[in-house]
Amino acid sequence: MERFDHLEHLDKHLVDELAQVARETIRDELREQTRRQRRTAMLYAASGTVALYAGAALALALGLALAVALPDWAAALITAAILGVVAFVLRGMARPSHSRPTPEREGELATGRDHVVGGTAPGAPPSGLGMPYPPMPPTAPGTTGTPGSDAAPRPDDIDPEQPHHRA
Repeated sequence: MERFDHLEHLDKHLVDELAQVARETIRDELREQTRRQRRTAMLYAASGTVALYAGAALALALGLALAVALPDWAAALITAAILGVVAFVLRGMARPSHSRPTPEREGELATGRDHVVGGTAPGAPPSGLGMPYPPMPPTAPGTTGTPGSDAAPRPDDIDPEQPHHRA
């Protein structure tokens, strides 16, 4: 056994050396990725700054063009209204698509059906742990939703694609 004691020391030294090389390689790779991402972020920031100045120059040109035919205050007011509408449209385009109502959902919203006060129920418990809340049927089990009727819904009356809402 004593002949292998010096090999144990070599194995430990080799493992330490490999770990050090791996750490240095990963550190160098992360440093290079960070450098590339920083360069990309700076280019995006510069592009945004130039676009901001171009938009300001365009708004100024629009205001000056309107000022030829209108009083200065009216030209400035119209330019501000146009920029406000553009900002509103851009904000709407930035929202995720699932928050925009679909055509069939717009009809439900217009009639007030399936409206939950305060928005929709969260998909998961506030703690973030566990399973999402189970779906709730729109009516109590054993009723069809019409007053005075105690018949259970038939299987062909249930639409599996219909979203479930909490009352």
